[in-house]
Amino acid sequence: MVKKILKIVVLLLALAFVAIQFIRPDRTNPPEVPEQTIEASSQIPGDVGAILSRSCADCHSNRTNYPWYSNIAPVSWMLADHIRDGRQELNLSIWNTYDNRRKGRKLSAICDEVETGEMPLPSYLWIHRDAALKQGEAAKICEWTEAEKARLETK
Repeated sequence: MVKKILKIVVLLLALAFVAIQFIRPDRTNPPEVPEQTIEASSQIPGDVGAILSRSCADCHSNRTNYPWYSNIAPVSWMLADHIRDGRQELNLSIWNTYDNRRKGRKLSAICDEVETGEMPLPSYLWIHRDAALKQGEAAKICEWTEAEKARLETK
C-alpha cells in the first residue's frame, strides 16, 4: 500500500514538473539605446568596465545572457525575478535617463554593495563563479565611483 501511494505521489510530482514548464517568463532583453548607456557618458577605466560587464551586467543591464537553465521552471521564474528586480534597482543600459543626483546615489550604492559583499548576489555566484569579485576589485570599483561622483558634481 505504501509503495502504491509513493508511486502515485512521484507520478503526480513528475506531471506537475512537466506542467510548470509551460509557464515561461519573458526572456527578451529590452532594446538598448547606445546614448542612454553608462558607457556613453561615464569615464570608465577598462578594468572597471570589464568588472561591471562580468559581474553586474547580467542583472543590471539590458544585456542579459540567459544560460541554459533559464529554460527550466521554477529556476526560470527565480531568474526572471532577480533580473527584473536588478534592472529596477539599477540599469546600466538606461543610465543617462537618470539625473545627476540619482546617478550620484547609484554610484554610492554600487560601492556600498560591492564593499559589503552583497553584490554580486551569492546565489548568482553559485553557478557564475567568474563573476565573483577578486582581491582589490571592490576597491577599484569604489575608486571609480568616487571619481565619477566628483566628475558629476563639477558638471
